[in-house]
Amino acid sequence: MRFSRLCVVTLLAAAALLVPSSARATQVTCEDVRVPVTAGLLPATMYGRLCTPHGAGTVQVLIPGGTYNGSYWDIAYTPETRSFRLAMNDAGYATLAIDRLGTGQSSKPLSALLTATVQANAVHQVIQTLRPRFSKVIVGGHSIGAAMAMIEAGFHHDVDGVLVTDMTHRMNYITVVPVLAQMIPAPLDPQLGGRGLDAGYLTTAPGTRYTSFHAPGPDVPGAIAFDESTKDVFATTEAIDTIALTTVVIPASAQINVPVLLVVGSGDSHFCGLPLGSDCSSAEALRQSESPYFAPAAQLRTYLLDGYGHSINYAPNAPDFHQAVKDWLQTLG
Repeated sequence: MRFSRLCVVTLLAAAALLVPSSARATQVTCEDVRVPVTAGLLPATMYGRLCTPHGAGTVQVLIPGGTYNGSYWDIAYTPETRSFRLAMNDAGYATLAIDRLGTGQSSKPLSALLTATVQANAVHQVIQTLRPRFSKVIVGGHSIGAAMAMIEAGFHHDVDGVLVTDMTHRMNYITVVPVLAQMIPAPLDPQLGGRGLDAGYLTTAPGTRYTSFHAPGPDVPGAIAFDESTKDVFATTEAIDTIALTTVVIPASAQINVPVLLVVGSGDSHFCGLPLGSDCSSAEALRQSESPYFAPAAQLRTYLLDGYGHSINYAPNAPDFHQAVKDWLQTLG
């Protein structure tokens, strides 16, 4: 009898080890959120997908980059590797992956009405709706979304931390300009042409996303196909104050008074590579390159994801990036 009980216990323990970590994680509830905001003086709605583990006290408000929507933060191709949302939820953090105005399920005003500041102000309004529900709010962004996160935090001082990914304050125009030159007006795109957007909205030409956002990382057909199928737009006017408000002249980041983690791929030729780009030869070199743009209160930390380009959530080693974020979040209390 004792032997039988021992066998049962052993089998149950072995079975528990075989259960995926996501299945063992705290139960997560996901819901669609639509927040009334303003785009300049006009009413609009910002959409997001809020996923909350039971008992979560911290929420991350996640802003996608140009030609991306909220799906960037919850990649459905091998999500156990590439879904930032899943990784954070499994660690007990809530996430709100938003669609920037003009993209996804958010309102789509005339492109000329959208700037990085308008987007940041809309995110601020979203954050205000979350404050009563969570004790800590982190704002994070990818690429141009990271600029919006810094503008939001620097202007409104309503968050407890800032996650900057796939962007530095030194843009490598030698590689960025050719990528922008390949963009096409959204009305001319076979995939997005039916949305009724004006020509001030741009997107990537079909079949160009690997070279634009993933090289020199591995060309994984399934991952790139998902990226192509979920691509979105950006308004040309969003880029104007992004550049102005992230330069050394008037960097919004200098006004941030909470901890900042900055992460880029070591192969991101859009923001890495001297003399124009940042020094991405090591995490410490990147920190020294970026420190002049932040106040001491930012307690700037940096992390380099080895071997990938601009959209690091798609990297096969994205879990290393996700772990770096979780380690940083633990330092915030």
